[in-house]
Amino acid sequence: MAMEYDLIVVGSGAAGLTAACVAAAQGSSVLLLEQSAHVGGTTAISGGMVWIPDNHKMAGAGRADSPQAVRAYLAHTVRSTAPERLEAYLAYSDEALRFLEAHTALRMRPVANYPDYYPDLPGATLGGRVLEPEPYDARTLGERFTLLRDPLPEFMLWGGMMVSRQDLPHLRRAARSLRSALYVGRLLLRHGLQRLRAHRGTTLYLGNALAGRLLQSALDLGVDIRTRATVLELLREDGRVRGVRATLDAGAAQVLRARQGVVLATGGLSHDAALRSRYVPAHAGTLSATVDPGRAPRGARQAQAAGGTLSLPTEQGAFWVPASTFTRRDGSRGIFPHTVTDRAKPGLIAVDQGGHRFVNEAVSYHEFVRAQLARGMAATPAFLLCDRRFLWKYGLGRVRPFALDLSADLASGYLRRAGSIAGLAVALGLTAGALEATVEAFNRDAREGRDTAFGRGTNAYQRHLGDADHAPNPCVAPIESAPFYAVAVHPADLGMSCGIATDAHARVLAADGQPVPGLYACGNDMASVMEGAYPGPGITLGPAMTFGYIAARHAGAAPAA
Repeated sequence: MAMEYDLIVVGSGAAGLTAACVAAAQGSSVLLLEQSAHVGGTTAISGGMVWIPDNHKMAGAGRADSPQAVRAYLAHTVRSTAPERLEAYLAYSDEALRFLEAHTALRMRPVANYPDYYPDLPGATLGGRVLEPEPYDARTLGERFTLLRDPLPEFMLWGGMMVSRQDLPHLRRAARSLRSALYVGRLLLRHGLQRLRAHRGTTLYLGNALAGRLLQSALDLGVDIRTRATVLELLREDGRVRGVRATLDAGAAQVLRARQGVVLATGGLSHDAALRSRYVPAHAGTLSATVDPGRAPRGARQAQAAGGTLSLPTEQGAFWVPASTFTRRDGSRGIFPHTVTDRAKPGLIAVDQGGHRFVNEAVSYHEFVRAQLARGMAATPAFLLCDRRFLWKYGLGRVRPFALDLSADLASGYLRRAGSIAGLAVALGLTAGALEATVEAFNRDAREGRDTAFGRGTNAYQRHLGDADHAPNPCVAPIESAPFYAVAVHPADLGMSCGIATDAHARVLAADGQPVPGLYACGNDMASVMEGAYPGPGITLGPAMTFGYIAARHAGAAPAA
């Protein structure tokens, strides 16, 4: 006899976990299927930011917002071809937040000083629209802590300790500030005690805290979570999706029935080379900073087989980040997304294959890669350059600040080093004269805290990501202390903005524009309401959780209020 549930959710990132928690909180029986051995998906290795404009917590953080301001800002940043879906996101994102905080362990707080990515446009804010998860004590999960996907090792310290944004200034100042030294000492003591009982630190931040809180909630609400589960096909009867055929724990295929429907939240098209190629330029490559799903069929393929359609072809089909690649000691491939840790700090530039700057390095990661792609193969890869002082203070990619031993990264070729700019040009295969001229021109301005070529550090977002302790411009300093270093960066996606075509209720749409009964999609599986634009931090997770909420409410016949 087939196992039967009210709702089946495929995928365990923020979108899938939200849908599962909301449905279970409404009293539905829920099965959550995850193809890997761990829960959390790409959410668990992400920054965990959630963009919810005009949210109810902004006023308490001293930030004002309004529907008019939000729409003005989005009108200047998002070219929406499906305004009803964007309106659904704006209408229900704060409601979803309120519901989750009322019925689950999710706790979010506004980041009062994190600007929108285009802070000078009409309707932009200097903070508050983006929220981050409250730190999470994973001891609450007990033995189930091992079920949660670990963060990337490159974003942990000392054998598995996560650090918050508030910790970073103390880590940088620990050698010259007694207060910061004591602060770091307390962090180390806490981490040491945690490691006595767990395989890594149990104080979680960022996306790991978000995934951990939602995992705890799903378990508390009675969601049946099955890992190592592969969905082979969606089952349709009388034109309606009634469940899935899947393998559980590598066993034989079996039928799993869903009375209300199936929600697809498998992570999108990033690792489906054939489908991905419809939506990005050929020279963008196939690098992705998302979790590799392995051989499990993606939600897009399942939706198509059940009569659903995908968004129209476009070259704006991804959310971009410059990324460097390397091989870890265990032989696995590492991908470091250069989001906020290095590019905007003072004393770094990016150059193309000709040795010339091509972008304001402090713009958002999405805009950085858009500029990279606009140069074609001439900037693929591009190179991030810095000097000895920068590397020591800020790090570069996977090379952490205050690193005493660079030998492994130098030997592997991840990090290039030379005693002069000309020597570094040779090491990178660039024209020495061109690179020397680029650095010399940058330094002339930088000594006065200016960047006349690209205006680096001239808006609130860029200054926010710079170094507040560096004057007069937190984003600009000369590159002049030998030796000099460089890392190659390639275009990588943080998730695809293209995907399964849906309506405002997150229902999958057929070719005739009508919904496929019983089938929903959210997260990166769903074609984004941002349609290739990246107006602020958290614009992937914000819609992911909102439409996970909408899908569960609709499937359970409890529409949003």
